[in-house]
Amino acid sequence: MKRQSSNRAEAAVGAAVALTGLGLAAGAITIPGEAGYGGVGPNFLPWVVAVVLTLCGVLIAREALTGGFRAMEPPSGAERGWWPGLVWVSAGLLLNAALITTIGFILSCTLCYLLAVQGLRRAQGQRATAPGVLGIDLLSGLLISAPVFWAFTKFLAINLPGLTNTGWI
Repeated sequence: MKRQSSNRAEAAVGAAVALTGLGLAAGAITIPGEAGYGGVGPNFLPWVVAVVLTLCGVLIAREALTGGFRAMEPPSGAERGWWPGLVWVSAGLLLNAALITTIGFILSCTLCYLLAVQGLRRAQGQRATAPGVLGIDLLSGLLISAPVFWAFTKFLAINLPGLTNTGWI
């Protein structure tokens, strides 16, 4: 009996994914389709995502309705989610969104990375507040966000919010 309820849950996940894809397709209809650079218009990528997501949802539901995920291993990890970790990651994302225009892309993304990694480290039971660990996480965030900022602003000419008007930080 437990396997049948699991199949229903899996089919519901598939249906939800397919409905999300259809919702994206409904939104993609409203995007104009005039071809731009390279022969594709601004609605190309939303349509690709909508079609692939809908197809994945249908395939997930089909798998669930024809016997479920038969070769799936039992899940690893804790029995339940660790909510404080979600709070850390969510705080990082929300602060990034709130501060990106104030302190710039590099610093806000570094802060987002630092807070998200703190949540993940704490969920794993690691020592997250040691000065060396915080320093490594801060440096890692900078080493990821700065090249991304420079690639977008210098090479692709896409304006991202910076701390100064120089385009370097």
